Amino acid sequence: MTSQPLFLFAPGAGAPSSHPWMRGWAERLGAVGDVRTFDYDYMREGRRRPDSPALLIAAHRQALRDARKDETQSVFLIGKSMGGRIGCHVALEESVTGLVCLGYPLCGAGDPKRLRDKVLRDLLTPILFAQGTRDPLCPLDLFENVRREMTAPNFLHVVEGGDHSLQVTKTQLKNAGETQDEVDARVLTAIAQFAGHLGEMPR
Repeated sequence: MTSQPLFLFAPGAGAPSSHPWMRGWAERLGAVGDVRTFDYDYMREGRRRPDSPALLIAAHRQALRDARKDETQSVFLIGKSMGGRIGCHVALEESVTGLVCLGYPLCGAGDPKRLRDKVLRDLLTPILFAQGTRDPLCPLDLFENVRREMTAPNFLHVVEGGDHSLQVTKTQLKNAGETQDEVDARVLTAIAQFAGHLGEMPR
């Protein structure tokens, strides 16, 4: 029997793992794998400004070492916004099965001239992005240009009307005749299929 994959779930810059959004997604992910959450040092110490990238990467790598108990287990680094981006950097240094980014922050401070694309171009690890069409930090036309030039196998799940947190407006949900839970369920299905496919491949 194949063990469940491990999802190491990293938070975004502005909210810790105890935030309701993070808790909700951790609970959903628990249906498809073993979920571990963590907080970066600055969050645990009550500071608002994120640490330097080097410190964030080091903390993320330590969380991975602490969470990974079995070398044969499939491991996925999943993160909200900054947590997903830092996970990409970690994957350049650590062997993991795959990456999942919930709202990748492609444009620094929303500026299209400040693209955070180098780490994506350097990646070799398969990656799934879940992106909202209303996300100002990741215009999908710019993102498609980056994805076309990536070496790593990469997949995109688009949340129509979704913001940076994949939340759809109440008006759009009403017009579509669906709920946010149904939107989130489709994202989870995409993650489960991505993880299931990679987990079946020889390592």
